Amino acid sequence: MDSSVRRGSLEMVVAMLISGTIGWFVLVSGRPVLEVVFWRCVFGAGTLLLICAGFGLLKPGVIGRTALLLAVVSGVAIVGNWLLLFASYSRASIAIGTAVYNVQPFILVGLAALFLGEKITVAKLTWLSVAFVGMLAIVSAHGAGQGSGGEYLLGIGLALGAAFLYAVAALIIKRLSGTPPHLIALIQVTTGAILLAPWVKLGGLPGEMPALASLVTLGVVHTGLMYVLLYSAIQRLPTALTGALSFIYPIAAILVDWLAFGHRLAPLQWLGVALILLAAAGMQQGWWFRSKVAVKQAGIG
Repeated sequence: MDSSVRRGSLEMVVAMLISGTIGWFVLVSGRPVLEVVFWRCVFGAGTLLLICAGFGLLKPGVIGRTALLLAVVSGVAIVGNWLLLFASYSRASIAIGTAVYNVQPFILVGLAALFLGEKITVAKLTWLSVAFVGMLAIVSAHGAGQGSGGEYLLGIGLALGAAFLYAVAALIIKRLSGTPPHLIALIQVTTGAILLAPWVKLGGLPGEMPALASLVTLGVVHTGLMYVLLYSAIQRLPTALTGALSFIYPIAAILVDWLAFGHRLAPLQWLGVALILLAAAGMQQGWWFRSKVAVKQAGIG
C-alpha cells in the first residue's frame, strides 16, 4: 500500500468515525431539530469559509452561474436531508435511522435510471430486493424498544425521506464535476443557514455548555473538518476502497447508540440492518456471480 492510499484510508476512517457520532451530538444538544441544523450550517459555513479562503477558492471565476445555482439547489436537498435524518433519531433510534438511511444508493440508482437513462442491471435489482427484505424486517420489528409503533414507523419514514433527498443532492452534484468540493459544501451550508434563519428563534445560542458544545462541534468538526477529510480521501482512494470504508459510518453509529443510550436492537432488527448493509456493499463493490467464461476472459484462475 503506497503512502497516498495509506493516508487516504486513514482520512476516510476518521471521517466515517466522526460521522458515526453525529446522532449522539444531535440528541445531547437537546435542541429542536430545526435549530440544530441551522447552527450546524452557521458554524459549518464559518469553518468552510476559512478552508476555502486557505485553498484560494474565493476568487472570481472559480464557479459559474449555472454551477452556483445547482450547488444552491443541492444545498436545499442536503439541508432537508439533515432535518429528516436528525428527526428520525428520537423516534426510531440512531441505529435504525442510520441503517435505513443507507438505502440511499438504491434510490440514487432509481433516480439515475429515471433522469439520466442509466441501465438497471439484474445484479442491482437483486441487491435492491435484498435491501427491501431488510427494510421489511426492520419495519415489522416496530415497538421493540424504540418507543411506540407509530413513532417508530414515522422515524423510519423520516430516514427514508432523508435518503431520498441525499440521492437527489448526489444526482445534482454529479453535474458539478470540476467544481471544488469544498466550495460546493460552503454554498450548501450557507444556503441552509439563509433558508432556516426565518424559522429559527434567534434568541442567541443556548447557555448550557453541553448544548453549546454540541452545536459548535456539529458545525466545526462534523461539517468543516469531516468534509475536508472525506474529499481528500475520495481523491486518493480507489472507488471500491472508498465504498468499503464508508460502512464504518453505520457500524460506528450503531455502537454509539448502544454505548451512549443503551439501545439494543432486537434480532429481527439486526437481520434487517445486516441485509441493508450487505445489499449496499454488494452494489457499491459490484459483487455478483460470474460465469466461468467471464472469469477465464478476465484472466482469473
